[in-house]
Amino acid sequence: MTATDRSIELVTAAAQAAADRLAHDIIAYDVSDVLSITDAFVLASAPNDRQVRSIVDEIEERLNKQLGAKPVRREGDREARWILLDYVDIVVHVQHSEERVFYALERLWKDCPELPLPEDALRTRGKGEEHAQLTGKDVEGELS
Repeated sequence: MTATDRSIELVTAAAQAAADRLAHDIIAYDVSDVLSITDAFVLASAPNDRQVRSIVDEIEERLNKQLGAKPVRREGDREARWILLDYVDIVVHVQHSEERVFYALERLWKDCPELPLPEDALRTRGKGEEHAQLTGKDVEGELS
């Protein structure tokens, strides 16, 4: 089984929204062969809690306006270190950079095929590391 056209449409819109809000390291996996609860995961990160919230708000607004999709669940708002948007067809994870490194979801899903993303989203790859170098912090937020 592969991700449905609707899932791919949601992934593309979510990835573009995240890129427009300057998310880092956006990637999407087709998890439909290994999970029965969803077709795809979208992962993105940001260097601070405020930006995590901004990215999530933009994704939620964009998917609602463009595709009429509303999440059935939104978790993690209180601390904004890892916010999850569950659209049933896809699940979006926006993590603080430290959580992204610590939990390393890419390791868990690395055997699943990557889904195509818009060019803007692809250009975010490596931005977390680049930001860390510019600010003098490693990706966990510690001074280097």
